Amino acid sequence: MPTSHIRNFSIVAHIDHGKSTLADRLLSLTGTMDAKKAVGQVLDSMDLEKERGITIKAHAVRLLYTARDGREYTLNLIDTPGHVDFSYEVSRSLAACEGALLVVDAGQGVEAQTLANFYLAYDSGLEIVPVINKIDLPAADVEGTRAQITEALGLDGDEALSISAKHGTGVPEVLEAIVTRIPPPTGDPEAPLKALVFDSFYDSYQGVVVYIRLIDGRVRVGMRVLLMSNGKTYEVQQVGVFAPDMRPVEELSAGQVGFLTASIKRVADAKMGETITDVLRPTAEACPGYRDAKPMVFAGLYPIEDTDYEGLRDALEKLKLNDSAFNFEPETSLALGYGFRCGFLGMLHLEIVQERLEREFNLSLIVTAPSVRFRVVTTEGETIEVENPSKLPPVDKVERIEEPYVRGSVFVPTEFMSEIYKLAQDKRGEHKSLEYLGKRCHIQFDFPLSEIVVDFYDKLKSISKGYASFDYDFLEFRESEMVKLDILLNGDPV
Repeated sequence: MPTSHIRNFSIVAHIDHGKSTLADRLLSLTGTMDAKKAVGQVLDSMDLEKERGITIKAHAVRLLYTARDGREYTLNLIDTPGHVDFSYEVSRSLAACEGALLVVDAGQGVEAQTLANFYLAYDSGLEIVPVINKIDLPAADVEGTRAQITEALGLDGDEALSISAKHGTGVPEVLEAIVTRIPPPTGDPEAPLKALVFDSFYDSYQGVVVYIRLIDGRVRVGMRVLLMSNGKTYEVQQVGVFAPDMRPVEELSAGQVGFLTASIKRVADAKMGETITDVLRPTAEACPGYRDAKPMVFAGLYPIEDTDYEGLRDALEKLKLNDSAFNFEPETSLALGYGFRCGFLGMLHLEIVQERLEREFNLSLIVTAPSVRFRVVTTEGETIEVENPSKLPPVDKVERIEEPYVRGSVFVPTEFMSEIYKLAQDKRGEHKSLEYLGKRCHIQFDFPLSEIVVDFYDKLKSISKGYASFDYDFLEFRESEMVKLDILLNGDPV
């Protein structure tokens, strides 16, 4: 199929605005999946994803669509997470696309992650198609939402499509908009192979299954390929597409999205943002790299039963196979015994790892209070990073301590503004900006990350009766007035 008949797109939205429901509707309308078999959230394959109504892993699926111009198009949908903790998954997936559907709930309007995901898509140079969902709800305010799309995002709100993903209203127009408004991929099938890795997972039979978007060239079974960041070479065992299950094909060419297996043993060897090329005819330069996902929140995980220690280690190793952002190392506590110090992207990431360990591996765990990474400059001018206060150098060796700061965005109805400001003040927040959007407002604060990782989100939801939404981006490390506080139990520090 010529690249002019291919469209690579993503769906981005604030959590619970109907992104996965719209994906299901697109699958059933294009015949990719029988509507009768749709048990809701097809692309959310993990039990936790379905229960919490969130997308955790990125997913990809190929849709075949005959447009109103009579031509058949291949639409590659790359479904992305919507929660702040998983923005690294979103940025990976967007790099494989030319366009994005930005879904906004007609009842809730533009929210914090709508804005965050919009900027990720905008910075990736994607064509953005705004979609107003849930127009069937009694509380839907379609015109107000159009105005917010114009004011907050700078897009033309009048061009936003109005749909109900639940009932299918307006969804055929979304398919047409994908074809007419999102540009086809550029790329030369005859050029040297250049493929971008945007996700991967570990399969116990095939090794690592790598999700790829071909920028240039072709890839087929039997080719020897090179991973450009680490110089490792492999022979391709299988290539294929997601329809929505994995289906082998003879080859993939420029512009297409699919997968390959090559007996790769570890997910860490095929990192997100990696470039795959041909050993015999390599491409001149790699795809622009991603930042490695860096853990922001740390907590200790300890088994309640000492005999579960090895079981916990094995379980953490297995989770690490599919989660490149998660890391851990052994640690010992006088009070809790042997356990592991784990790094997470945020609090939701921590909760999901804990829940998977307890559910899938049948472990009973104690989780310590979450902390963040501090930067310590010693009197000798050395800079060290500390994740656990017990590892701080002696007081007389510390010149200064810096802590991570984030820029937080709060979207909230105007009647709750004063309570939000009070909460922000209690959490050492510095006010940065205020913008009114109809009956709601967008407030920005700078917060120390340590103040928002524990109970900030719960308190925010409580004082706003559930109407506030929150998102944040890492800013920088800043010097702070802080000291180490030891707690002694029977004279021993714990």
